[in-house]
Amino acid sequence: MPFAHDTVAELRAAVALVNSAEPPETLETVADLDAFFREHDYTGRHDRTEQELAQVRALRPRLRRLLLADRDSAAALVNDLLAGVPVHPRLVRHGGEDWHVHATADDAPFATRVAVETAMAMIDVVRDDEHSRLAVCADADCQGLVLDLSRNRSRRYCSTACTNRNAQAALRARRAR
Repeated sequence: MPFAHDTVAELRAAVALVNSAEPPETLETVADLDAFFREHDYTGRHDRTEQELAQVRALRPRLRRLLLADRDSAAALVNDLLAGVPVHPRLVRHGGEDWHVHATADDAPFATRVAVETAMAMIDVVRDDEHSRLAVCADADCQGLVLDLSRNRSRRYCSTACTNRNAQAALRARRAR
């Protein structure tokens, strides 16, 4: 794996958050936000309100731009994200996780923590020049993001649904010939 475990976790969470805006929408209710919070092992403040849901949903286009930006643009976007919030990096351990970085206070709003943690993960992407690990899904009908952590950088689709749909289409095309 090219990144530390906390960087991978934050990139996965950011891609999942951005992809939640793709049809079918998967982040529509506070319960959906609760599930996202648990699935990605977030800790700290989680208000479970419509306002918090709206703040997290509003973050998606900004994170999409960041995750798909070229190296120089990503650096500027990271700096912009980090300039707007108090950042206090510290090493923490919780749950089953080993030491990793939390960059904001645990009582910071959830959307702020997501933005800052994504920015911190993108610092590693920029420093290691690993932008090729983030792309748009190869399915012509999908705009989801792909995080490719494979050794040979072969992942092309954002989900098994897109993978299966394209594999079936390729099979039908081969049989038709």
